[in-house]
Amino acid sequence: MERDDLNILIGGEAGQGLVTLGQLLSKALVRSGYEILVTQGYQSRIRGGHNTFSVRICAEKVMAPKKGVDVLVALNAETVMLHEADLSARGVLVADTGIGCSKGACLNVPFEELAPRRLENTVGLGTLGALLGLDEALLAGMVAELFGKKHPESADANKEALTRAYAWTAARRPEFFFPLRTPAGGTRRMLLNGNEAIALGALAAGVKFCAFYPMTPSTSVPLTLISHADAMGCVVEQAEDEIAAINMALGASFAGAPSMVATSGGGFALMAEGVSLAGMTETPVVIVVAQRPGPATGLPTRTEQGDLDFVLHAGHGEFPRAVFAPGSIESCFELTGKAFQLAEASQGPVFLLTDQFLADCYRGIPPLDLNRVSPVVTGVREEASIHPPYGRYAVTQDGVSPRLIPGATSHLVVADSDEHTEDGHITEDLSVRRIMVEKRLRKMRIIVEETIPPALEGDPDPQLLLVCWGSTLGAAAEAASMLRRRGKTAATLHFEQIWPLVPDHFLHHLESAGQVVCVEGNATGQFAGLVRRETGFHMTRRVLRFDGLPFTADFILERIPEMEA
Repeated sequence: MERDDLNILIGGEAGQGLVTLGQLLSKALVRSGYEILVTQGYQSRIRGGHNTFSVRICAEKVMAPKKGVDVLVALNAETVMLHEADLSARGVLVADTGIGCSKGACLNVPFEELAPRRLENTVGLGTLGALLGLDEALLAGMVAELFGKKHPESADANKEALTRAYAWTAARRPEFFFPLRTPAGGTRRMLLNGNEAIALGALAAGVKFCAFYPMTPSTSVPLTLISHADAMGCVVEQAEDEIAAINMALGASFAGAPSMVATSGGGFALMAEGVSLAGMTETPVVIVVAQRPGPATGLPTRTEQGDLDFVLHAGHGEFPRAVFAPGSIESCFELTGKAFQLAEASQGPVFLLTDQFLADCYRGIPPLDLNRVSPVVTGVREEASIHPPYGRYAVTQDGVSPRLIPGATSHLVVADSDEHTEDGHITEDLSVRRIMVEKRLRKMRIIVEETIPPALEGDPDPQLLLVCWGSTLGAAAEAASMLRRRGKTAATLHFEQIWPLVPDHFLHHLESAGQVVCVEGNATGQFAGLVRRETGFHMTRRVLRFDGLPFTADFILERIPEMEA
């Protein structure tokens, strides 16, 4: 029987090659035309510790992980102990000879007979390829593509291991097989995760400088930029700490280079003073905050949405900001481009709030549409349009002052982190202080005018409305779809911009729905509280998750009956 929704979980220790196995399998599935979603779980260790790589394969577009495991690939005995209970009724354990399970079927693969132990991930790929009915030649091409570049001396050995494992598995009993429904075909797609999409969006927007200090789960944003830096003329600097990183980015932006930083909660805590500096000096900067559970070090390799309040209020004093929260790989790309445009337009900080799940989540997507991201143009370079004396902080109707790039014109550009006059010099004139605060705050109108309304998907007048933001979109949308198939009217209202909120964009949806449930990944309902503060609408019903794991549709649906009671 063909399957159109299959969940594979590969488990083992860090260093066993499960990520290589998972990525090769994922690429082969995408190139074969299947829809997939990858969820990674890993511990905060260089080597050892239990890691997982989960691949959900579906006949339709999929944006959330799934509860239950259909194929459990155990590279060690610990994986069986931890995940055997998750096997579905038709689940199969794939493990080395001698490792058994008490639930479901078990396919014991003689790893050491098929290839040396160092090639166990390639043996696993051949086994999975045969179980799923994937083309062996495609898998061989994937292996040659990877190992031929990185380790040409081992390419032949890996190819031989794949061939042996595929043939061995193909000769087993058919009850182990999970043939997939033949994909309908379509456009060529690419395998991308959220952080890679953010980096590509920044490059498309014309980023020229990125500073960072490594911090999970944000680090792959600058690492992706580094891989393209020479070709795209971008400088990426690993600073000594996050304080230096944001100040470097502000200096580069002041000099005319579109700039960004990428960090997580603990690193962003060190950047808070730099955020205020961007507000006072009116310097554009894009700040990516990839959330993970806190406080302090918390669970550094797990996911959460606990930093919303922190990002909304970080930095002392009052100044405009915008906060985006992408919910898909495509929106990671597009919203990054919009963040650069809005940072330049409002001359200040713009935030991209993501999390570990979305950062590490791979999906097969159509080629990114470069027409949806425009390169940012920094500053005013036409000297003739500026009449001396030049005032970097000239008071204007919309609050945006002409921003000259130092050295690009004959005008002297003076900036200051203290309160200042229009020409940039320090002042303690309290009447000027009032004028400057009001000038800076007027820039918020520009951000409000560009605010993205939340997207309603599903029934227009639902009995149940699931309100979500950021990466919870996929699980909420799938839960609503499952409810509609059960005969209920259900919809999702997803916010990919969480600040500023414009009540006219969404309040009518909240007031007309039968039951409103806020779905978010924290313990206190931070977004529900923000909506209540801004609109007065109180979402008392909430589905909250803060155990470090991403949302699934089942997790949401299991908790809705409790509220109805």
